[in-house]
Amino acid sequence: MNNTLYHIARTISAVLYPMFVPTYGMLIYFLALRSFITYPAPLIWIGVGGTLLFTCLLPLSVILVMIRRGNLTDIYIRDAKQRTMPYIYSIVCYGFWAYFCSEVMHLPRFIVLTASGATVVLLLVLLINRRWKISAHLTALGGLFGGMMSFSLATGISATWGLTGCSVAALLLMWARVYDESHTPLQVVCGYLLGTMATFLPNLIAETM
Repeated sequence: MNNTLYHIARTISAVLYPMFVPTYGMLIYFLALRSFITYPAPLIWIGVGGTLLFTCLLPLSVILVMIRRGNLTDIYIRDAKQRTMPYIYSIVCYGFWAYFCSEVMHLPRFIVLTASGATVVLLLVLLINRRWKISAHLTALGGLFGGMMSFSLATGISATWGLTGCSVAALLLMWARVYDESHTPLQVVCGYLLGTMATFLPNLIAETM
């Protein structure tokens, strides 16, 4: 395996680590919503900070503690059998994130539904991983893609730039996860589709009701 390409693949996986993606998404949403809804700057940072806390800092702290205790081999949790407890804790944290978006921040419905879909998809990934190692990296990025489609559907604001950027990032991440032998091509594609459907379908249903 080429060392340079391997390091590039690892860097892509690190930058697009699943627990970072919701914060990226919230930053994108607030930037895109500036022409749709006026939020005071402090409120924006509370929203971004709360997202970072519930979807990254709290779940990641558990993973680091488990690594230190020898319960996990690495931060990417490559062994699917080790994913149960970190995922359960993450599901709880994501549930609080959805509540935070809805009841504390009173964010638009499409963001709340996207956060709720992300919570559900974590549960689905946990169940799937009992039999098959679906890609959590691509599931998270697919969730962002579905969230962007939901944003465009709910607001009428074009998200072409975001969808294009997310698609390019997804292709790079798919290559990275397959190249470093973390997943098969089928596992990364299925992860991306699962994440997309989990965050977009609830919004699509809500808009047609």
